[in-house]
Amino acid sequence: MKKILLLSDTHSHIDDTIMKYVCLADEVWHAGDIGNLGVTDAIKKEKPLRAVYGNIDDASARQEFPLNNRFFCEGVDVLITHIGGYPGKYNPTVRQELALNPPKLFICGHSHILKVQYDNKYNLLHMNPGAAGTHGFQQVRTMLRFEIDNDKIQALEVIEIARKG
Repeated sequence: MKKILLLSDTHSHIDDTIMKYVCLADEVWHAGDIGNLGVTDAIKKEKPLRAVYGNIDDASARQEFPLNNRFFCEGVDVLITHIGGYPGKYNPTVRQELALNPPKLFICGHSHILKVQYDNKYNLLHMNPGAAGTHGFQQVRTMLRFEIDNDKIQALEVIEIARKG
C-alpha cells in the first residue's frame, strides 16, 4: 500500500503546511505548473516525486519533467498531464489516448478547481487536486491524498489550506 499526496498549480509556492503533508505521504505527485524548481527540490528531499510540467513552467522544468507521465503504482495504471480537461470535456489529445488505452486513474491540473469524478465512458477515475499555490482565483488552496492498495484507490481526502497559509 502507498499513501499518495497529489498537488498541482503551486506556481512557485511551497510552505510548511504543504511540507507537513509531503512528509506524511509515501510518494508525492505534482500535476504541473510547478513554477520555481525549488518547489520540487524541496519535495524530492523528503519523498519520491512524480511530476509533469505545466503551461507556466520554463525550459528547466520541461527538461526535468515530462508533459505526460504514465506509470503503474501498485496495480493501478496512472496517467498524469497538466491540461487534460474532465469527463465529457477532455483535451483532444487526451481524449484520443483515453479512447485507445485508458488508465485506471487519470490526473490533471490547470483549472485550479478540485474535482474527482468517475468517468463511465472510459471506466477510469478522474482527479484534479485544484491549486496548492497562492497564485490564481481560488479562495482555498487544495490538495488530495489517498491510498493505493494493490489495484484499489481508497481513503480519498480533500486537504484545504487557507489562501494565505
